[in-house]
Amino acid sequence: MERFAQIQRTGGPEVIEWADVQLTEPAPGEVRMRNLAVGLNFIDTYHRSGLYPMAKPCGLGMEAAGIIEAVGDSVSDWQVGDRVATFGPTIGAYCSARNIAANSLFRVPDDISHEVAAAGLLKGCTTEFLVERCAKVQPQWDVLVHAAAGGVGLLLVQWLKHVGARVIGTVSTDEKAALARAAGADHVILYGKEDVARQVRELTGGKGVEVSFDGVGLETWETSLTATARRGLIVSYGNASGPVSGVNLATLAQKGSLYVSRPTLFDYYHNPAERAAGAEYVFDMFRQGIIEMTIGQRYALEDAAQAHRDLEARKTIGSSVLMPSGVK
Repeated sequence: MERFAQIQRTGGPEVIEWADVQLTEPAPGEVRMRNLAVGLNFIDTYHRSGLYPMAKPCGLGMEAAGIIEAVGDSVSDWQVGDRVATFGPTIGAYCSARNIAANSLFRVPDDISHEVAAAGLLKGCTTEFLVERCAKVQPQWDVLVHAAAGGVGLLLVQWLKHVGARVIGTVSTDEKAALARAAGADHVILYGKEDVARQVRELTGGKGVEVSFDGVGLETWETSLTATARRGLIVSYGNASGPVSGVNLATLAQKGSLYVSRPTLFDYYHNPAERAAGAEYVFDMFRQGIIEMTIGQRYALEDAAQAHRDLEARKTIGSSVLMPSGVK
């Protein structure tokens, strides 16, 4: 019997339930994947809370890494024992094992650990498309990264420094400020204690930043508007504090003819060629040490509710992984 998380209704972390499931043989086009590490992402809390609606009952979790234990008919690219990872789009990664579509898998190189793959594939691929293909950041640009000590935030800082940008990060605590600086941030601002937009303008000689990467959402939207330079870009890629709604297009004109993008990962990792190339790029960045995964927390798989509480309360540092029972 395998352990499987599900929700019958939306709500807080307390709605996460655990059940025993007897897996059948993989259907044609599927494999059975044994999870060795499961990634924790803010999108998991959106599914649980109902911010991103889903039919109920349903599983939770997008991201995991492990090995293939069985292969269904018509699957030719995979075999038993292969090291694999996934970040969806099918949810249900909070489990000890499951049958999953073979075409949703990525091959994990031997020199990338399961923990790094589980914690870093979705965040790394998100970072790749945000910097390289959405914002197309250039050397010498001034860039603002909100939540610069979070899972994506730390990777953004490192990747942006690699391409030659000057990075200004925002964080909530002195401890997180130290992490952001260690990742390469040129300046770090404590939101809640400092006027972020004013500080950004001072640091950039009054012009503002070419790009604001905003995964926080509602709480930081006005700051991003005020901190972004004329004809600059706001990339609103997350809703950690709630979704941004009712955007007034006239405000974009008043703030300097700003551009805004609300991208999603799966529009940039849409076809097999994009998926394979993007994942290999990310794994190579890890391999070369250009980006490093900070795993600040490890939870038992069935402590997912506590992991959600900590994530939403901004108590976590870097990335978190859920570890199935018996995995060391």
